[in-house]
Amino acid sequence: MLNVQIVLFDGFDLLDAIAPYEVFCAASMYAENKLAVELVTAEGARSVPSGTNGLVIQASGRLNPDRAGILLVPGASGDVKDAEGPASIPAILSRAMKTEITGLIGKALERGEITVATVCGGSLLLAMGGLLDGRPAVTNQMGMEFLGATGAVPIHARIVDDGNLVSGGGVTSGLDVALYLVERELGPRIAHAVEQLFEFERRGTVWKEKGLAPEGRTLGDDDEPSHSPAARIPFENPVAAASMFEGIWDATLATPVGKLQVRLMISTSDGMVFGKATQGDETLDFLNPVLKEGTLTWSLRITKPMRLNLKFEVVADGNQMTGTAKAGMLPASKLTGKRLSPSGGIS
Repeated sequence: MLNVQIVLFDGFDLLDAIAPYEVFCAASMYAENKLAVELVTAEGARSVPSGTNGLVIQASGRLNPDRAGILLVPGASGDVKDAEGPASIPAILSRAMKTEITGLIGKALERGEITVATVCGGSLLLAMGGLLDGRPAVTNQMGMEFLGATGAVPIHARIVDDGNLVSGGGVTSGLDVALYLVERELGPRIAHAVEQLFEFERRGTVWKEKGLAPEGRTLGDDDEPSHSPAARIPFENPVAAASMFEGIWDATLATPVGKLQVRLMISTSDGMVFGKATQGDETLDFLNPVLKEGTLTWSLRITKPMRLNLKFEVVADGNQMTGTAKAGMLPASKLTGKRLSPSGGIS
């Protein structure tokens, strides 16, 4: 018996979940009930409001990360006009990430007999929880840059098969993902029968890291190169840099998921810049800091409250710092800071 669990959360996208549900149910009919499909949540049986006009769907059980088979995670449906509001897709995914979903699916990914599948923003939900670091995946085209900012490797394909992780692109890819998994697990004749029933033909190549690689291209070539871990970069004007940015700064980031307090420590030596950022118990080195025309930029790979590669851009006016931090499709977060002391004290 092939067990399929479709994981719901508040604000999930209806089509992401229901299209695969119908495919798997049809496959069960043709496969003489060798497949069982269930709607589940991290909390257990409950009514789950979707992100589409709040339409409620009833989940019948609790997500079980020890049950062999398939776990399918949909994306979210929300306000695409206000990317910073509580009803936006990033905010919905962030709230879902803070439930037990991330831990339970992380446990499932550690088991060889479970395939975790995602549709649309479902891969973003897992990536935000740090589960896709270094793994090839796809999401909705609007979220590909953000997917890369989480540490995953964005692949522009309809479906990406990375063994126990299978991800689909935009919302309609749920049909393709489910049919592909039916073919992979139950065989092409069952998948073909479901395609005929639905009068639907799958589209796009299923990307796998197998076979010959296209000459001159490597994994993730479509995306930005990763940052160098170098901690020191020459300034154009070391003297100006020291007077403008050197010191310990108490900064606040106003993000779509709440305000974050960050301590920045910046110093220069021999025309080089050193920077560290501390949030809670996590301290990280600046990556690729550059000063140009009075603006200091750098990157940080943060893990809290979610795993992201943030790009900072700030200016200083006396003891006040202002700027932004941005990750992929997420709206830029406003940064404000106050210099606490004139020396960063970094060695």
